[in-house]
Amino acid sequence: MKAIEQLAIKIFADGADRAGMLEMYAKPYIRGLTTNPTLMNRAGVTDYRAFCKDILSSIKDKPLSFEVFSDDFVEMERQAMEIAGWGENVYVKIPVTNTRRESCYHLVSTLAARKVKLNITAIMTLNQIRHVAAALDPAVPSYISVFAGRIADTGRDPVPIMQAAVELLKTSPLAELIWASPRELLNIFHAEQAGCHVITVTNDILKKLDLVHYDLDEFSLDTVKMFHGDALHAGFTL
Repeated sequence: MKAIEQLAIKIFADGADRAGMLEMYAKPYIRGLTTNPTLMNRAGVTDYRAFCKDILSSIKDKPLSFEVFSDDFVEMERQAMEIAGWGENVYVKIPVTNTRRESCYHLVSTLAARKVKLNITAIMTLNQIRHVAAALDPAVPSYISVFAGRIADTGRDPVPIMQAAVELLKTSPLAELIWASPRELLNIFHAEQAGCHVITVTNDILKKLDLVHYDLDEFSLDTVKMFHGDALHAGFTL
């Protein structure tokens, strides 16, 4: 297992807490940041535009992805063009379908033709990747976010899917494959081995990076001490 600093894959911090985003931005191994409406809602964000512009006032030299939130493709395009105008480091996240299962491919093609840097999100299948790759402008940088963690939640191994995705994107030289929604730190190494370009990681997982290569005997002892300390704190008796 390589040290984090030796990995070829780029680690992007995924979150919507301002302090947490700026904390991760300051770390040299964080190469970019992403967020989405669900994370922003959980963080209590109420003014979308103000939040995004505030973050961009501090983060200008690493890619930042912000997502449209309309369910209508015409309005998505309007939102995308506004978001794209917020900065050179901004990528616009477009969901692979709307809630009516209508695909985003035409919108992707339209935005790519307008030189918008895109992050196509919520992808789960190789068929979706094929269509998205075909819609992209090969001369415009983009991200393809495959939700490998959610694929794993269904009992499927995401690694073969991600490996196949890497092959599919070889015809799109500026499109980078993201392993999205990881469930554990080990997924960073899974994504590296699969050949992914990027992995998005939440702060709770990123805080475990100090455990990479940690001695397992010591980790075992730490765990025993935790159980013992918690039992004492609770005042358990038998």
